[in-house]
Amino acid sequence: MARYGSSSSYQLGPGAITPAVKALLIANVGVWLVNLIVPALTLRLGLSPQDVFTGFAFWQPFTYMFLHDTRGFSHILFNMLALWMFGTELERLWGTRFFFKYYMVTGVGAAVTTLLLALVSNGVYYSLTVGASGAIYGLLLAWAMFFPHRTIYFYFLFPIPARVFVMIIGAIAFLSSFGGPGSGIAHIAHLGGLVVGYLYLKSLTGRPLDELKYRWLRWKMGRARNRFDVYSGGKSDDDDWKREWKKHIH
Repeated sequence: MARYGSSSSYQLGPGAITPAVKALLIANVGVWLVNLIVPALTLRLGLSPQDVFTGFAFWQPFTYMFLHDTRGFSHILFNMLALWMFGTELERLWGTRFFFKYYMVTGVGAAVTTLLLALVSNGVYYSLTVGASGAIYGLLLAWAMFFPHRTIYFYFLFPIPARVFVMIIGAIAFLSSFGGPGSGIAHIAHLGGLVVGYLYLKSLTGRPLDELKYRWLRWKMGRARNRFDVYSGGKSDDDDWKREWKKHIH
């Protein structure tokens, strides 16, 4: 259960579904149902680096994210659940137009990451990738950046801050990407969604490397304050960053 609003109001999940999230849910589920009837859609619309490079299938980096594994329900179920849980609140914060743009940027960015890796990996070059997971990982990254202290239950058991959760799944995607495509999970696409999402959001308020330097200096200053028992009060720097960021999306 999640708590929202007044001290006496409770609701399950993020609340009423937002327009872009609703449209994406309908599109993904609709394509999945059609794909059950027409399995050839996977080969035509899924992301195949070989087809993109030699067959000029330039639509695949866009269409692959609306396809999911039709051999079971878990792939589309967990992706759509995450889209609803994290995307709804982000759309309320950003507005429908920017939310949809960000979703597509991270999804296509994950595809481009896969294509770049395919240039140096035969296994990835001849692989086929489907699913919205790259965009979903981008949403997780954004949600953790804007709500870093929210609690997420890792494996539905262990409560950890959102920012720590994203660090963990990012590390898992990074390390798993060295194992190649044999696992059946597009880890490099997951990592691509995270990285592209971070770079895109930071590009709106300043250069990403400057942001990393700033975060590193804040960490050092925080350690120094803790050593000398100095505690800061008032509003957080993250609140200032959020206000500055919002100026760039409207």
